[in-house]
Amino acid sequence: MAALYVLIPVAVVLVALAIWVFFWAVDSGQFDDLDSPAHSILFDDDETKPEQQPAQKDTKDADRRSDD
Repeated sequence: MAALYVLIPVAVVLVALAIWVFFWAVDSGQFDDLDSPAHSILFDDDETKPEQQPAQKDTKDADRRSDD
């Protein structure tokens, strides 16, 4: 029974904190545009990506392997 005297206020504080975080997120605009990110994945990127250069082989590793 004594644990309830601690757990109930802790639960009330956690609920109040969760409500405050929710309203902070709404006020800061976190939920303003929920559709654009979902639609943007459907469109192709028009940007050209730079070509990646092939990785250089480490000759020291090849020399060590041939010595074994």
